[in-house]
Amino acid sequence: MIVPLQNSMSPETSSPSWKLSFPHVVVATITSFLFGYHMGVVNEPLESISVDLGFSGNTLAEGLVVSMCLGGALVGSLFSGWVADGVGRRRAFQLCALPMIIGASISAMTKTFEGMLLGRLLVGTGMGLGPPVASLYVTEVSPAFVRGTYGSFIQIATCLGLIGALFIGIPVKEIAGWWRICFWISTIPAAILLVAMVFCAESPPWLYKRGRTEEAEAAFEKLLGGSHAQLALAELSKSDRGDDTDTVKISELLYGRHFKVVFIGSTLFALQQLSGINAVFYFSSTVFKSAGVPSTLANVFIGIANLTGSIIAMALMDKLGRKVLLLWSFFGMAISMALQAVAASSYIPGSGELYLSVGGMLLFVFNFALGAGPVPGLLLPEIFPSRIRAKAMAVCMSVHWVINFFVGLLFLRLLEKLGPQLLYTMFGTFCIMAVMFVKRNVVETKGKSLQEIEIALLPQD
Repeated sequence: MIVPLQNSMSPETSSPSWKLSFPHVVVATITSFLFGYHMGVVNEPLESISVDLGFSGNTLAEGLVVSMCLGGALVGSLFSGWVADGVGRRRAFQLCALPMIIGASISAMTKTFEGMLLGRLLVGTGMGLGPPVASLYVTEVSPAFVRGTYGSFIQIATCLGLIGALFIGIPVKEIAGWWRICFWISTIPAAILLVAMVFCAESPPWLYKRGRTEEAEAAFEKLLGGSHAQLALAELSKSDRGDDTDTVKISELLYGRHFKVVFIGSTLFALQQLSGINAVFYFSSTVFKSAGVPSTLANVFIGIANLTGSIIAMALMDKLGRKVLLLWSFFGMAISMALQAVAASSYIPGSGELYLSVGGMLLFVFNFALGAGPVPGLLLPEIFPSRIRAKAMAVCMSVHWVINFFVGLLFLRLLEKLGPQLLYTMFGTFCIMAVMFVKRNVVETKGKSLQEIEIALLPQD
């Protein structure tokens, strides 16, 4: 990863070592692991939870156990920008770990349906607060040349969380009350996050924005090494236009001079959700069941496709760049949706249809993980000026959660009313719209420092 000759070069021409910032990034991505874990934790155990808590057969109640998390996440993400700006990125991580520990403990101990909902709501709040702060922090503490690679860690950690939840859920049918253990286990990484953040560096741009210049330099030394710290600080002051002390009003994000970047960010997240990815995650086992594949095996396949795509994205993010990955990812997803729409039509004989629908679904998840999954969360903190970064991220993530909530809520209803062929065609159309949108509006940020990107994109007053 690093050229051996760099030692003899001046700091201006060499890149800082990636090894210094690596542990800080890994701790931050525990939030994404927890996010993935809690997304998947009720999938397998839902039946036994409903039997134990007495709401078996009530589909509305089962739906609430899943979507209560999404409601909490919307609340968490709405406030994430103000929390991250108000108390700093490190404290924000700790505030995200607390409701996850308390909520998971309530869910694990509860004897009632209401207790389960309260636990899920609290966990959801942490899930909403964590990912935007993780995206901010990873973007702000990473050296420019590995920022894309580090950004991909967020997606990989989410995949590992999902896969972890699936594996831990396997004994749920054999062992009575195992679902309680599934919730207890999640408190371990949350507690690690809470403690480990004490030893991590605070975000230098945040410290600098607060006027704590010496602390910002000390943080840069911790993250980039001594010789690069002054350079990074000098660059930070270049993009500081003296307006950082103003408070950011919501109106400025929605129709002020920053409207364009916030619009691009929100639209990217909206198209990411409208591509149907979460419908595929929520619904994959049913599709596989009709193809005669048991649900555990189906979930493992989906997990492997997701993880493989994410690892390839990590390798390519700083080589090909964000825009190329986004374009090919959405294009591949459109093709995969077309395959599934063809499989759902009546022209294909029996076994061909099964191969097409299962293959199309795995290809869709793989393509999603290549770009549409990891890129928006990395690209947006890069294109937002540091003054509005946290709050703009909160607005975009809230759009993501609202659409995620409605897709989860309406997918099965729409499938009944419209049939799979029309629904898959609609998802495919959104993917094509995403390709056109990315081509016209997204800028490449690969290898540039945050300050260079900010100066290039800032509206000239």
